Amino acid sequence: MTEKKETWGTIKFDGPMATKGYALNKMCYSFNGAEGREEFKKDEAAYCDKFGLTPEQKEAILKRDILALQREGGSIYYLAKFAGVLGLNVQDVGGLQTGRTTEEFKAYLDSQGRGKSNG
Repeated sequence: MTEKKETWGTIKFDGPMATKGYALNKMCYSFNGAEGREEFKKDEAAYCDKFGLTPEQKEAILKRDILALQREGGSIYYLAKFAGVLGLNVQDVGGLQTGRTTEEFKAYLDSQGRGKSNG
């Protein structure tokens, strides 16, 4: 059996993390519907309570802390729904995850042949 190497800064999303983040991810999934987004915007704290978020998850939602949400069991696929509510795009979140500004992250993608100017 080979030992898997940890990558610095990577938050492992496995079974225990999925369990930890179930309510958070369920809430983020609700943002697929306009009614969920509107209800959240009316009273964010109450909406977090409606889904039974932990105090740490609720605080991270209210602070817009995407990285803390990942540490609290948030799946990036569901957190993308929350980021959309905030008006953030994938490059914005990528910058947050890598400690770069959005523009720095876009430049990094371009330098790797993965950005918009490279197809």
